[in-house]
Amino acid sequence: MLWSFIESFTRMGIGFAIGIILARLLSPEEFGLIGMLTVFLAVAGTFTDAGFTQALIRKQDCTDTDFSTVFYFNLGTGVCLYGLLFIFAPYVAAFYEEPELTSLLRVLGCLVIINSFTIIQRTILTKRVDFKLQAKISVITTILSGILGIYMAFKGFGVWSLVAKNISQSILASVFLWLWNQWRPILVFSKESFTSLFGFGSKLMVSSLIDTLGRNIYLLVVGKVFSAEVLGYYTRAMMFRDLPSSNLSAIIARVSFPVLSQLQGDTAQLKAAYRRLITSSMLIAFVLMLGMAASAEAMIITLIGEQWRESIILLQSLCIVGMLYPLHSLNLNMLNVQGRSDLFLRLEIIKKTMIIPVVLIGMKYGLLAMISGMMVTSIIAYFLNSYWSGREIDYSSWNQIVDILPSFLVAATMAGFVYLLGQLLDYNYFVIFALQVLAGGISTVLLCEIFKLEAYRYIKATALAKLLPLLKNVSKRQASQS
Repeated sequence: MLWSFIESFTRMGIGFAIGIILARLLSPEEFGLIGMLTVFLAVAGTFTDAGFTQALIRKQDCTDTDFSTVFYFNLGTGVCLYGLLFIFAPYVAAFYEEPELTSLLRVLGCLVIINSFTIIQRTILTKRVDFKLQAKISVITTILSGILGIYMAFKGFGVWSLVAKNISQSILASVFLWLWNQWRPILVFSKESFTSLFGFGSKLMVSSLIDTLGRNIYLLVVGKVFSAEVLGYYTRAMMFRDLPSSNLSAIIARVSFPVLSQLQGDTAQLKAAYRRLITSSMLIAFVLMLGMAASAEAMIITLIGEQWRESIILLQSLCIVGMLYPLHSLNLNMLNVQGRSDLFLRLEIIKKTMIIPVVLIGMKYGLLAMISGMMVTSIIAYFLNSYWSGREIDYSSWNQIVDILPSFLVAATMAGFVYLLGQLLDYNYFVIFALQVLAGGISTVLLCEIFKLEAYRYIKATALAKLLPLLKNVSKRQASQS
């Protein structure tokens, strides 16, 4: 969890900083053009993986035959899907009435092939719970690709600087994974292995496809119904929201699945570990998301400028939507750990069906109305996920709510104080934002200490257990050198 946290937050933090610089060099419309293509690339990526990653992680005795079979499937599927994207690119451009999208999609579509080379490499590292190497690769590739993107944006390449950044990052990641991870495919494709893994993975592929469409359909609707500029505001708000929310969800999903899978034979240990993950993760999620919503105005203006003011209200609303994402990830992961990919699929179908009225509301009443609908569906989705996952280990939705409610109350109190501080202070936005961050951090720690919050005490004890030996070693080295 520590290395995954370092990897994800370092990568996202560096990417966030790069995004801030690019937002000052590029226009909302240029970001919107890339946002229009996101759904097509995401769907292609889902088909390329086809649920085999989770199937391989869950299988206890994977062989080189299993890994090689899936590798060749990923690669072949990636090539075929790029061909489809190349052919249909003009139709995508016609749909959005943006001619430039034809060339953009044909170039960005190469990501499908490039990423197909890395799926098994990442799967093997994840199965080994080796996030240290992934952390190193992510940080290096994010920095190098970001430098390229910023240089091209500064030189006036516009939207193509974003294309170059994305493609160079994937190429570098693939190269480093193949250089630093020792696995190589063997010349074999096993029908038996494919059938066995696909039996579990196919349901997850359909679930993932439904989830991908559900998450990205909003980009499709905003780009089509409104404009590339409005979509640019929306994607920048999502960039800020995703730094804590989706990043934390990804960490939890990636780490909890292989770890909890090892405990699937011991219900008592599984439940204890699961509860610990939920309480500690949601304290972090509530504090980060509600704190971001409270300081959104000063943060947006300070970091990316006045031209992005329209993103403020969108970010505040999306933070409310996103604060439950880590909880969704954990509950869904529990279904996978228990081998209930069939139930996982049925839940995804039910939840994504709820998106239809939300999209229709957005098309009729506007973007904020659509985000309000997203808030409602997120809450309903939580109860659906937690009910069925809770039945598997006797940990109900009510038990989860009781466990995370103290964390929510602490975070909400902190957020109210931070928001009020921003309204009362009469300084420039940079000073207000710095004071809000400082006040938010101090007030959170004080509230947790006063009420002796269990999740906080666990996180604190874990952090100290990791940091104190490290500090002692540093002190010993300095003493020996002197």
